[in-house]
This record gives sequence, structure tokens and C-alpha cells, in this order.
Amino acid sequence: MKGKVKAPDALTRTASLGRIEVSPRVVASIVGHAASECYGVVGMAARGLRDGIAELLNRESAHRGVQVQVLPDGIVIELYIIAEYGTRISEVAHNLMSGVRYHVEKTLGLPVLAVNVNVQGIHTERDGARH
Repeated sequence: MKGKVKAPDALTRTASLGRIEVSPRVVASIVGHAASECYGVVGMAARGLRDGIAELLNRESAHRGVQVQVLPDGIVIELYIIAEYGTRISEVAHNLMSGVRYHVEKTLGLPVLAVNVNVQGIHTERDGARH
């Protein structure tokens, strides 16, 4: 296939029938959906803080709260989340690390070297309304 350009940082796997390329954005989407299913995670947060306030991302843009680094040995994942008030953050982070690693390795068959969790904010719920 002359003229085909490989995406930079794409995860590539060569098999007997051909080559499979997975974009880091696809990995980020898988990670975002897996993270949003974990207990204690309200949602994904944008990577940067604006005026010290974390922006809660909707489900369609959850990939923006994930950074994927492709290395020769595997991938490193950085997560930016908003946790639920009243949960033990260390347990939420540990469960998130295990769950994301499992989903990515199961879905893509690629080794995950590290999953780093950055808690950008805490979400409280008052009188049934979210704040």
C-alpha cells in the first residue's frame, strides 16, 4: 500500500495477515469509559485546571482526561479524574489503576506499564442536586 502514512505514536501490531494500528485517542476512549465505571469516580476531568477549578467532562469527551504515552515496551496512562466526596481516594485510585489496566490489556492485548491517577477535584451532592 504505497502512500499510506503511519499515524505518529500509533500502537502497531503485525500479524501474519497484516498490520493493526490503534490510535492513542482510541486507547484514551477505552480508558475513559473503563474509568467512568469505577466506584468513586464521578467522571473525567480536563487535564488543566482553570482558576483552581476542575472541568467535569461529559462521556463523549472523556478521552480528553486521559494521556497515553507509547513506549517500546508498552504504554503509560495518565488519568485525570473527579472523585466522589466521602470515598477513600487511595482505594478509588487503586481500583481505578487495576480496572483500567485490565480493560486495556484485555481489549488491545498490549502491556500497560503504568496507570497514574491525578485527582483534579472532589464532587459533592447536596439535596439531590449536584454541586
